[in-house]
Amino acid sequence: MDVLVVVDMQNDFISGSLGSEAARAIVPCVTEKISRSKKSGAKVVFTLDTHTENYLDTREGRLLPVPHCVKGTVGWELCPHIAELAAGCEIYEKPTFGSEKLASDLKALNPKRIEIIGVCTDICVVSNALLLKAALPECDISVDSSCCAGTSENSHRAALATMRSCQIEVK
Repeated sequence: MDVLVVVDMQNDFISGSLGSEAARAIVPCVTEKISRSKKSGAKVVFTLDTHTENYLDTREGRLLPVPHCVKGTVGWELCPHIAELAAGCEIYEKPTFGSEKLASDLKALNPKRIEIIGVCTDICVVSNALLLKAALPECDISVDSSCCAGTSENSHRAALATMRSCQIEVK
């Protein structure tokens, strides 16, 4: 079985408090990738960066003092184009960069291939990719760079280089 992991394609990362033109630009490509993956029979899962009202009191909030993805807000929700495609798929809420539960669940599933897309390349995409690589060292793991956006172009490229060096294929 193949798995597509869609990382944090939420309003706050696309058009909200931490949104960017780069993130907005990948939405059509991400939407198409999800549609194609579902049609091919791949398992598609989503992650949601999930914070609470006390975000600024957390370690992450002190280091990134921009409230975002507070559960129950519009910013926490998946981008509307992507939300439509998430119906019936597993969604993993995560309070920080990577999801250990996602890694554990996929390890139990033992897929042949995992592809990762989403935002931010240099934070949550790379974190989840490395967690998955550690949990499933023999699995073919890839990242579609055309369906990822970083906090900056330089950070995006650096994260892709890091993943390549850890034997994650970057397309």
